[in-house]
Amino acid sequence: MRLCYELDLEESAVELVRDQHLRGFFSDSTSFNLLMNMLFIKGKYKSALEVLVEMKNQEVKFSKDTYVLAFAICYKLNSPESFKICTTLREEALIKGEILSRRASCFAVALALNQNQVEKATSIFSQIMKPENIICDNLNLMIHIQSNTLKTVIEILKDAAEGNLSRFVKKTKFSEEVLAKVREKVKDAPALLARFDELYGKLHINGQVTTYSLDALLCHTPRDLKSHIVLINRRTVSRRTFQPLSQSLWAE
Repeated sequence: MRLCYELDLEESAVELVRDQHLRGFFSDSTSFNLLMNMLFIKGKYKSALEVLVEMKNQEVKFSKDTYVLAFAICYKLNSPESFKICTTLREEALIKGEILSRRASCFAVALALNQNQVEKATSIFSQIMKPENIICDNLNLMIHIQSNTLKTVIEILKDAAEGNLSRFVKKTKFSEEVLAKVREKVKDAPALLARFDELYGKLHINGQVTTYSLDALLCHTPRDLKSHIVLINRRTVSRRTFQPLSQSLWAE
């Protein structure tokens, strides 16, 4: 599987995990995670979901990374079916006592919001440990937008724009896309609109607005991991034998 990952052969990798003669050979989640990650990066979400189903059918234990990939795939597919799969997997994980990462939960919240399941999104968000990051801040705002609790939305923006602005305190940042949704919601309420425009200006002055969409924030790869992935993609020589990578991998 690592060979397929290195050589960018996702179709061959899919055939391998589906091969009945090799059933049980890929007994660790790592092989499936590598394949799903490769398919996700290429935008082949349906194929990635099929690999996830195959992994579950083969009763391979899910890791924390598996849940992140699973929920991310379901989020990208954004259908009633993928929402059901995500919800089922999450409930099964909680029953087993699995601890889901914040990133996995954020994908589940975003999917629920996209499917207009605001109560479910609220429930999942309430169970996130330490929801103090840019993604959670924007998801929280989206929950209140879709719940039509507009006064709470304004209060959240007020606390962010006019609260503790010490340079030693990390500032809350909001996506321009999400703020545009707020403006659309309050446009028919003159008092709220005036207050929003005032806060929006302050957020911009304070550097608390990002041009990244919520989707981009969710799918962002941390810098250290991203640099490693780029290195893998660019590497053409084996670290061990210093031969051309394709020859070296087949030889090894």
